[in-house]
Amino acid sequence: MAVPGGFVSGVRLPWQPKKPCAHPGCGALVEGRYCPAHERERQKAVDAARPTASERGYGSRWQKARATFLQRHPLCAECERVGRVTAASVVDHVVPHKGDQRLFWDTSNWQPLCTTCHGRKTATQDSGFARRRPRPQG
Repeated sequence: MAVPGGFVSGVRLPWQPKKPCAHPGCGALVEGRYCPAHERERQKAVDAARPTASERGYGSRWQKARATFLQRHPLCAECERVGRVTAASVVDHVVPHKGDQRLFWDTSNWQPLCTTCHGRKTATQDSGFARRRPRPQG
């Protein structure tokens, strides 16, 4: 089923024309929003504006707590739910803490995940993309 923007399951449909790059003055025709050069520029600006990991609370104290948690919980919780055995490499906050230090350090809000499951969770639940998705009506 086609959706606005000409994407079906994340793939651009062939009948959709390319559009000019969204960067002012760039006439490159692209399938996405920016040409590769301006996408790199945009990402650098986003990264530069973001606080460092340490400034976001992921400093040495977190690294120690994370290592201890992963020693005690070595398997990905999500993979275990579906019968797979995968080593966990990420300590995920089940409920995003959004800077709330009480929630950040609440170990009952932590779960061990593999990189794949963490990326999937972040993209579908925590990211800007997830927040922009229309909610089902009903």
